[in-house]
Amino acid sequence: MKIWVDADACPAAIKDILYRAANRVQVHLTLIANQMLRPPPSPWIRALQVPAGFDVADRRIVEEVAAGDLVITADVPLAAQAIAKGARVLDPRGELLDAGNIDERLGLRNFLEGLRSSGVDTGGPAAFSAGDRQAFANQLDRLLASQRCLRPPAAG
Repeated sequence: MKIWVDADACPAAIKDILYRAANRVQVHLTLIANQMLRPPPSPWIRALQVPAGFDVADRRIVEEVAAGDLVITADVPLAAQAIAKGARVLDPRGELLDAGNIDERLGLRNFLEGLRSSGVDTGGPAAFSAGDRQAFANQLDRLLASQRCLRPPAAG
């Protein structure tokens, strides 16, 4: 399993949780953004800068992700594409997205986008909170623990 992060809009607190987790469980973590990122030095963590442009980072994640990987994103269309490739998706507020709930999330996203394009002020998401951070950390720990159970024992 690898972890892919849609890093342009990912909160710094979530990146910090991911850095610690990648080093703790020795899983490859790749942050993809169209801005320069400076993750801490680690053999498990890398950052890829892609050219600026609409959905360039998203397309790179979709190209790279494989079944069984984990994608961190709040972008619902990206989440749907990753799920279609067999990846698991966790949003920065700790919600696990999967084949059972992604269609509903896409429908709601498209509905709200339609309202906004017709001039209706739908507001934005609530401010990122300490509760969101904790929910993310808890869900990530559960996912990583379940992944460790699936790994074969180390030879030796």
